[in-house]
Amino acid sequence: MPTAPNRRAVAVILLVPLVVTLALWTFAWPAARIAPRDLPVGVAGPASAAQQLEQRFEQRDGAFDVHRFDDEAAARTAIEDRTVYGAVVVTPQGPHLLTASAASPVVSQLLREAVTASVPEDTPVRATDVVAAPPGDPRGSVLGASMLPLALAGMAGGAVVTLMGLRGARAALTLVASAALVGVAVTAVTHSWLGAITGDWWTEAGAVALTVLAIGSAVAGLATLFGPRGIGLGALLMVLLGNSFSGVSSAPQLLPEPVGAIGQWLPPGAGGSLLRSVAFFDGSAAGGAVLTLSLWTLFGLAAVLFARRAPTPAEPVEPAREPALTG
Repeated sequence: MPTAPNRRAVAVILLVPLVVTLALWTFAWPAARIAPRDLPVGVAGPASAAQQLEQRFEQRDGAFDVHRFDDEAAARTAIEDRTVYGAVVVTPQGPHLLTASAASPVVSQLLREAVTASVPEDTPVRATDVVAAPPGDPRGSVLGASMLPLALAGMAGGAVVTLMGLRGARAALTLVASAALVGVAVTAVTHSWLGAITGDWWTEAGAVALTVLAIGSAVAGLATLFGPRGIGLGALLMVLLGNSFSGVSSAPQLLPEPVGAIGQWLPPGAGGSLLRSVAFFDGSAAGGAVLTLSLWTLFGLAAVLFARRAPTPAEPVEPAREPALTG
């Protein structure tokens, strides 16, 4: 029979390719299947012309979710409220495309290509960026790259609290304090130094802190309930699935179904949507993301505060002692 060290070596040999394959699937598969899926867009203008344009969008079955607006002002308001990613206004001079590169540079480019392809070849398409990405990050690269460090920060906070044996209120306060400091540090870099986000400074710091707290408390809560295995489960949910399914670098509606929806139920995706809302859209459409992050935070902190901590391998469960016999 194989000895224990040999069994462990075989386990590692098999486990490493499995983990790599899983990581490649979670990161590469959504990126290779980017395409619009019920992407909210708007159409405005005279009824007959707008209807024709709407039909052209709907010819791409399932790609676009078309909203009708009375005029350009209503379409602009819908973009600023994050109801739609962009809109096409039909005018006597030709189509006028309204985009919001701050919502997603990838979607803005996709809409330009779709509208240009849907009109006669010699028809000019005028484009206006209603909510433009900041000069410090015109392609949205910084915001897209920020989710992995935030997921790792939350993951590290939850794991360290668990491995250091912190419990109860002390563990909860440690998670809150570390998340708050991460929020300040990240905002100082992305807002003050790089100029990649341009909203209210403290609101952005709060959004980052809530994202990190949701991830960290969830990991600590899972570790409380399941022991060290909970840290691995937290890594799977928050880093592998949460980060790769977040849609921050493109848009949730561009990811394969149901990946985009799942990503918004996990803290990295919800945190990315919240940060984008407060950084560029004055908090519009932030309610769902705040609710998701709050629920993960409450779950994690409740487990840390009230659940019975699962024993670690170094802390075996002690058998109950029988009462001593008295003579």
